[in-house]
Amino acid sequence: MSSGARKDDRKGTEVLVCRNPKATQRYEIEDRMECGIVLSGSEVKSLRKNGGDLEGSYARLVNGELFLMGMYIAPYDPAAVFGHEPRATRKLLATKREIEKWSGKITMRGYALVPVRVYFKGSWAKVELGLGKGRKLGDEREKIQAKVERDEARAAVQRRR
Repeated sequence: MSSGARKDDRKGTEVLVCRNPKATQRYEIEDRMECGIVLSGSEVKSLRKNGGDLEGSYARLVNGELFLMGMYIAPYDPAAVFGHEPRATRKLLATKREIEKWSGKITMRGYALVPVRVYFKGSWAKVELGLGKGRKLGDEREKIQAKVERDEARAAVQRRR
C-alpha cells in the first residue's frame, strides 16, 4: 500500500495515519466515538504523508464544542508561507447528541477524552476519541501478576502432555 491515502479511495476504506499507544496504557477506554477534524489544506497533505503524532494530545469540551489540543501535524514544506502551526488547537466535528451523551461523564472525576487514533475514512480525516478512566498504579501490577500466573498454567499443561 502507498505511504498515504489517495483522493479516489473507496468511501468505507480506512487508512491509518497515527495512533496513541499510551492511551490504552494510561486509561481504561470505556466508550469510543468517531469525530471529524477541521483542518487546513497543508495539514491534510501532511497527514496524508503520515506526518501526524498524538503523543501528549487530549480532547476538551469547551462551550458545547469539542477541541483537540496538542496533536502534532508536521509542517508541509511545499506550503511554505501558507503553512500551519504544528501544535494548533483543532476543532472536532461531532453531533450534539454525542457531545451531550459524553458531557456528563467528562465532568466526573477521573474521566478524560483521549484521542486513540487518526485515520482517513474515504477522503475525510477522522479522529477516534475514547472516554477513558484513569488507571490506578496498582492496576499494572495486577495485570503483570495475572499474566505470570496464566503463563505458568500454560507451562504446566504443556509439561503434562
